[in-house]
Amino acid sequence: MEKNELTRKYELVAIVDAKLTNEAKETVRKEITEAINKRGGKIINSQVWLEKHKLTFPIKKCSEGTYYIINFEGQGEIIGQLKPLFRINEKILRFDFIRLKSKVAAETARV
Repeated sequence: MEKNELTRKYELVAIVDAKLTNEAKETVRKEITEAINKRGGKIINSQVWLEKHKLTFPIKKCSEGTYYIINFEGQGEIIGQLKPLFRINEKILRFDFIRLKSKVAAETARV
């Protein structure tokens, strides 16, 4: 993937059922990162944010979740391609994408 002005940085937060085995949770994380890579994205960082966190309200009958945070770069259309895949994955309870502002753009906006 070439780096140009259309390449943006994103942060993905995904919640999976904390009751899954470690192997199953790792498989879900790999599925997410492979989906990003297949669509031209580049993973910057992938880690467990919260291992076992009590949810405020049950999601798909789950009361605890494991939170993953994945930082990546990609073209703008990558988000539209990933959302349907993550919605149909039953092991992903919730997910959200955040577009990160680049440091240069943020400093330019302040001037």
